[in-house]
Amino acid sequence: MNFTDTHRRILSLLSDGLFHSGTEIAEKLNVSRSTINKHIQNLHELDVQVLAVSGKGYKLEKPVQLLEHQVIMQKLSKTAANSLSVLEIVDSIASTNRYLMDKAVQLTTQSMVCFAEHQTAGKGRRGRDWVSPFGHNIYLSILWRYQSGPGALSGLSLAVGVAVVKALENLGVVGVGLKWPNDIFWDKRKLGGVLIEISGESGGPCHAVIGLGLNCYIPEQSAVAITQEWVDLTAILNEKAIDRNQLAAELLNQLLPLLADYEGYGLSHYLSEWRRYDCMLGEPVEINIAEHRYQGVVSGIDEQGLLQVDMDGEMKSFASGEVSFRKT
Repeated sequence: MNFTDTHRRILSLLSDGLFHSGTEIAEKLNVSRSTINKHIQNLHELDVQVLAVSGKGYKLEKPVQLLEHQVIMQKLSKTAANSLSVLEIVDSIASTNRYLMDKAVQLTTQSMVCFAEHQTAGKGRRGRDWVSPFGHNIYLSILWRYQSGPGALSGLSLAVGVAVVKALENLGVVGVGLKWPNDIFWDKRKLGGVLIEISGESGGPCHAVIGLGLNCYIPEQSAVAITQEWVDLTAILNEKAIDRNQLAAELLNQLLPLLADYEGYGLSHYLSEWRRYDCMLGEPVEINIAEHRYQGVVSGIDEQGLLQVDMDGEMKSFASGEVSFRKT
């Protein structure tokens, strides 16, 4: 379904958390009651839960704060704003990463940011579906162009993770950690994930699309599709709502300067901070690579960002793999 201006106006009316009758909404939007009913049903398809109570009308089960271009731009630091060429917010899209990978071929802009309220085909690592209920979370992709080849961007996902944790800390979210290679964790549960796609010549130039999914609030009916331990900011903050526009701006305040500097600094500039946030250090883990399975205790990451695992006194390094906490 297409998200329309009528859907947006209905959400705006219901954003106060109070009941509004169908008649009242129809009159304010200058449409029929049947149109309102149809659009309410559409919102349910997007996992926006609207309570309908006879005699009272409609009310959002959980308030939805839509992202606003002007508000986000006003909250950007001067450094972030100066490095941003284009900021786009879309209501519904297949995938923000895919969208910007296509834009990279069509446009010549240095940088472009795309936020989405909803994704129909969002992906995480290894092609997993990323659950994307409408208007509750952060679905963000950033396109950035580099003069060097992909080799100069080694370890970028680790540095991006550091920037995400710092943004959350600046908004009062404590206890967030990083799980190698590109997951945002809290109390051994997944809060978000980074997916980076790079395209270009081996010697440069190239472009990278940095995707971030961050759980602000996952409705119960959406959580059914999640196959791993997860958490959202609503649970971490004890039901206190987080300002999504402020969060979006703070993420860009941290991410855009990092992306602008990374070609010159490289991973070494961010290693100590990543190690400080490492939530797997000293933990027993299981690593799956293709048909092989390894077990050991995490000893951190080396200077190249490789995972170091102690396997019965023998140190092994891993450049990739599916890592999970091992229950003891």
